[in-house]
Amino acid sequence: MVYRVNYPDSVQFLYALGNEIQTAKLGLERIAQVLEALDRPQDRLRFVHVAGTNGKGSTCAMIASALQAAGRRTGLFTSPHLAEPTERIRIDGRPITAGRFAAAFERVHATVERLLADGLLDMHTTYFETVTAMALVVFAEEAVEMVVLEVGLGGRLDATNIVTPDLCVITPIDFDHEAFLGSSLEAIAGEKAGILKAGVTAVFARQRREAGAVLDLRAEQLSIPVARTEAWRIDDLELDARGSRFLLSGELDLRIVCPLAGEHQVENAATASVALTRLGVAEPEIVAGIARTRWPGRLERVSEHPEIVLDGAHNPAGARALGAYISRFYAGRRVRLIYGAMRDKAVDEIGGILFPHAQQVIVTAPRQARALAPESIRQVAEHPDLRTAANLREALRMVKDDATAEDAIFITGSLFLVAEAREMLVV
Repeated sequence: MVYRVNYPDSVQFLYALGNEIQTAKLGLERIAQVLEALDRPQDRLRFVHVAGTNGKGSTCAMIASALQAAGRRTGLFTSPHLAEPTERIRIDGRPITAGRFAAAFERVHATVERLLADGLLDMHTTYFETVTAMALVVFAEEAVEMVVLEVGLGGRLDATNIVTPDLCVITPIDFDHEAFLGSSLEAIAGEKAGILKAGVTAVFARQRREAGAVLDLRAEQLSIPVARTEAWRIDDLELDARGSRFLLSGELDLRIVCPLAGEHQVENAATASVALTRLGVAEPEIVAGIARTRWPGRLERVSEHPEIVLDGAHNPAGARALGAYISRFYAGRRVRLIYGAMRDKAVDEIGGILFPHAQQVIVTAPRQARALAPESIRQVAEHPDLRTAANLREALRMVKDDATAEDAIFITGSLFLVAEAREMLVV
């Protein structure tokens, strides 16, 4: 039977598969079976495979931007999205169209249904597995020259690990998703190291000692060459609230201008730069590509008077990065923080890191079924001026009623909350 699925229906079906983290079924059997039935689109593509806890999305965006600057037709697969699922599948910096997304969904979904009917699958592919297959189909159809592929969860058993890349990149590893990846840095690093493959060069960002030891051991076991950002020097570093400039010196000298705000982006830009040298991208294209990178929802300034900054600091490492940013650039100013989170996050730890940097905290809930109620956040987080708001619109009204031109308002926590804020505030 021939049928056509429109974009809203494809998105509704994907959401009906359940939250991509909560319903994750780690393992490569399903994705391998589906891609086999789709004529193995991954075999017609080249990949940069990027894992890590924080910074992997920014690093992917910088690598993809520089590949485009070098004239290579580039696919970019990232997660999660902010506004629309089409953002996850980009070609030369642009999300695919709603129609193309629906067509890719229809092809993958029909294949999955056929395999289920034949008894070859144990269950429908998950949200993330389905979109991963869709991305590989689209990139193969478009004959992109290189795909920058971000790991969804972990690495070893993540659906993206079905590919054999040209290069593996691992950004800084920290605590997140412990229920899936393990409760120690060593266990989490072991899952991330699962993307490493014999014969494939790796690039490692600076790591905490425990994580670095695990990565180094796995690389040694596989006898693979490793390029480490710590082997490159960072000099003449200039940081401001809008980005950074520095000289990265190693096998060559790169005068980097990074438009992504936050000191943590210096390491991400260095990691992307080292990766790009391994892909044969020339110095002018590396510099130009990183300088034109855009990555919404991460220290993104959406208003000047009052100043409003959006940042998806959804885990402890992200909270530390945001806290350091506020301390460095907003000392002496009144900082108002609007925070919302999902139920599976370490809210007490994140609040303990982040809330002391603000003079006022308003806790609220993203417009999601899994959102943690503001009253629940209040029970585990402490602050001398902590207020609750039923939703983001009410929280914004509370801060804007008495905001001065010098106030800085940060909307942070869940990327769902950041997406809502962008919908309301970005024209």
